[in-house]
Amino acid sequence: MPQGQPSVVPDDGLTTRQRRNRPLVVVHTGIGKGKSTAAFGLALRAWNQGWPIGVFQFVKSAKWKVGEENALRVLGASGEGGTVDWHKMGEGWSWVQRDAQMDNEEKAREGWEQVKRDLAAETYQLYVLDEFAYPMHWGWIDTDEVISVLRERPGTQHVVITGRNAPEKLVDFADLVTDMSKVKHPMDAGQKGQRGIEW
Repeated sequence: MPQGQPSVVPDDGLTTRQRRNRPLVVVHTGIGKGKSTAAFGLALRAWNQGWPIGVFQFVKSAKWKVGEENALRVLGASGEGGTVDWHKMGEGWSWVQRDAQMDNEEKAREGWEQVKRDLAAETYQLYVLDEFAYPMHWGWIDTDEVISVLRERPGTQHVVITGRNAPEKLVDFADLVTDMSKVKHPMDAGQKGQRGIEW
């Protein structure tokens, strides 16, 4: 297995092992496809390590079934790896006009309050905050508060946040940021999303 070599070794007083195992904040943003998919890929790795996983799905409909949900729920219940809890916060779609989502704003805030409680209790080792960049971008949830809570979280809890338009402050704060750029997409040619690809 390839071993990554850092270009700089910081003078932070940590051992190599301590630095390697420090908890990360990961952001997947940009207009390209694959932000949530990449986060759920991390969840699979976390499950394999036996970590408890909390998925918090912001903004998307509670009726919306993503393919990864069923797979991760089955894996979480299998007793083979980590546990998986799946929480759905929203009633509408992330791309629907903001004015039509007043209930979503309240649900997003409730969801964030639950995330804060779970972080304080160290409930999970990996948190997937799916589409969480939207509530911050829309001003529903204060980005400075999010950063403060994540900076002060106890233990070794990793947090991955997905969604377009991740606030610049969050991007600057995060340890790992990927901006998914779109080169081509079948929807550009009039093709709707399809089973096994979009869900």
